[in-house]
Amino acid sequence: MPQIVTRSATNPEFPRVVDMAKLRGLAEFAFDVAPTTEETTAIARLMGAQAVRKMRFQGRMRPAPRGAWALDATLGATAVLTCVVSLDPVTTRIDTPVRRLFTPDLDAGSVDIEVGDMEDDETEPLGDRIDLGLVAIEALALALPAYPRRAGAELAAVASAPPGVAPFPDAEVKPFSALATLRTKLSEGS
Repeated sequence: MPQIVTRSATNPEFPRVVDMAKLRGLAEFAFDVAPTTEETTAIARLMGAQAVRKMRFQGRMRPAPRGAWALDATLGATAVLTCVVSLDPVTTRIDTPVRRLFTPDLDAGSVDIEVGDMEDDETEPLGDRIDLGLVAIEALALALPAYPRRAGAELAAVASAPPGVAPFPDAEVKPFSALATLRTKLSEGS
């Protein structure tokens, strides 16, 4: 059974590297990896989270046509984020499927990035090694909410005005009315 290496210069947070040469001849390669306490602290820092309490990445890699390898896995994680409204801690549970097709047909240096309906974000270039930890970190980053919000947290209405002027919360806000007044005064003066 191939070993998973726990060192990588390109992924200091959660390296779990598989040497693809050691998978030759296998019908499948099952994996189940989890970060250490120190690694969850590093992942939380990378994600801008208060903490990552648990994280587990498990699945299988199988040979695919034309020398490719298909990864089919599940990422489970519990992260503590900061509410964008109240700044309170928000615990978020992530359970998401992760699929990748690592194919030798792609050149890592010339991958074109397309944005649109036909975008294939599951296909990646196949190199000599696959870092399962890096795949897990990417999946976590994509699954975490961009704007975490504690249940029931709402922004209060704010009325503002220049110093010395009382705000009129019921009045319609017209941000360009002052410019219109200034334009009128300037045209009358010329």
